[in-house]
Amino acid sequence: MKTVNKTLALIALASSSAVFAATDFDTLDVDGNGVVSKSEAAVDAKIMSQFKTLDVNGDGVLTEAEFSEAE
Repeated sequence: MKTVNKTLALIALASSSAVFAATDFDTLDVDGNGVVSKSEAAVDAKIMSQFKTLDVNGDGVLTEAEFSEAE
């Protein structure tokens, strides 16, 4: 059920105009767990293009500190 809720939230975000302005960490952290996953970052092409570089420790998510290094 959690996966369904996450998916629905991401679809709703992706279909809204907010998707184009989703460069704020808290906006991208849809589930509020304190990190931005690849699926959450997917709504922002700029962040996705930098994701691998920003994910310094290679754990597959961006912390707020890692996210703050985005150009």
